[in-house]
Amino acid sequence: MKGPLFFAKILLFGEYGIIEDSKGLSIPYNFYRGALKIPKNKTDYIIESNKTLIDFAKYLKEISPRVVHLDWKKFDKDLSLNMYFDSSIPKGYGVGSSGALVASIYDKYAFNKITVLENLTKEKLIILKNIFSKMESFFHGRSSGLDPLNSYLSLPILINSANNIETIGIPSQKLNGKGAVFLLNSGSQSETRPMVSLFMKNMKNESFNLMIRNEFIKYSDFCIENFLKGDIKSLFDNLKMLSSIVLNNFKPMIPNSFRNLWKQGIDSNLYYLKLCGSGGGGYLLGFTRDYEATKKVLNNYNLELVYNF
Repeated sequence: MKGPLFFAKILLFGEYGIIEDSKGLSIPYNFYRGALKIPKNKTDYIIESNKTLIDFAKYLKEISPRVVHLDWKKFDKDLSLNMYFDSSIPKGYGVGSSGALVASIYDKYAFNKITVLENLTKEKLIILKNIFSKMESFFHGRSSGLDPLNSYLSLPILINSANNIETIGIPSQKLNGKGAVFLLNSGSQSETRPMVSLFMKNMKNESFNLMIRNEFIKYSDFCIENFLKGDIKSLFDNLKMLSSIVLNNFKPMIPNSFRNLWKQGIDSNLYYLKLCGSGGGGYLLGFTRDYEATKKVLNNYNLELVYNF
């Protein structure tokens, strides 16, 4: 058995904001991918992955079949054959490793599943998102369901609010364009659960709460609007504001050794950094109008090109 491939994702905008019902924009990232497989031989990776799937299955059995109805006879049989998730998506890096796994399980074992081939109304997208939210909570304690949804559909997704999401077209890449969205590898893993817990704790602080609602969400929403319209000048004006807000208010989510690099981008206007997922490690997400110049400045760091404009 070899299941279909499910890709990584990148949340371009909306990290933490979507928890508070603001906008988000998520795109597939097909550089990394994963698939369910039955192995011919065992390795340490296969044994560990199979154990994770067994634990995940125990959790899924507690979810009401009215939410998600899985073929347990088939699922349990495949688990007994040491099924594992063969994935190149790095764990703890903010690019949706658990989302791809959730999507693959739903695709393989769900009865009456909503498929990508049918007319995906907003109502169906919300149903899928809610199913995936319940499923992925096993990994993070709390999940929006967006990562598995993006991986499952392999389409850009615009989140207008928790109950208003849609698939959307984004401006075509200019393969020879000077500008770029890129990933910057921090070199360390992070866990989503403690970062989200810290954010929720901070939201109880009135000044932090006001900053999120009046500044962070505002500029994040502006960036989404600018990106979708292809308004690059306004996008970078608002990215600078967003990057500065995150640097000043999300310090625990930015690895210590990258704070100066973050500030350097803002001061030089060459590039702007933001969180990729929950932060605390993993990847940082970068935007630049001159990728070649940025690569020279950041030549000691591992960059991955995501999108050219």
